[in-house]
Amino acid sequence: MLPVRILKDNAQQERGETARMSSFLGAIAIGDLVKSAFGPKGMDKILVSGTGDHQNVQVTNDGATILKSIGVNNPAAKIIVSMSMTQDAEVGDGTTSVTVLAAELLREAEKLIDMHLHPQTIIYGYKTGLDIAKKALRDAANESTTTSSSKILSQHKEHLAKLAVDAVHRLKGSGD
Repeated sequence: MLPVRILKDNAQQERGETARMSSFLGAIAIGDLVKSAFGPKGMDKILVSGTGDHQNVQVTNDGATILKSIGVNNPAAKIIVSMSMTQDAEVGDGTTSVTVLAAELLREAEKLIDMHLHPQTIIYGYKTGLDIAKKALRDAANESTTTSSSKILSQHKEHLAKLAVDAVHRLKGSGD
């Protein structure tokens, strides 16, 4: 019986450390690509597609638009692009933020792996950090709800609490 070919003739196979580092590099490169378009002072990118008379030029700082315009072969980079597309479909905004955040988490994970931490330990740490962040946001929302418990505000306290928490987080990020 002849062996079954799964990979193309010109396909390359990577294993272990090489595969992991290749995945990290691809995903981090995607984050670096859109990072300069991030935030209120983010720069626009000029996207050129097609050739000759059928050339299309587009100027954008939207992460999803930028990522849709590139071809990606790296498996981890494909996941980052897919995550950005999901963010765009579900929320309609934050595509650059989610891409940069994921790439930076992978950049830090790469450093931790270089320090010989096991990947499961890193995942546990990230999950713990997520739980702590969620609790901090809930606590901040509860504090703002308690503060705004007058008769007039009580009808809309949930919405106002979310607005107040969002405003505080925006101010923290602006350096004020």
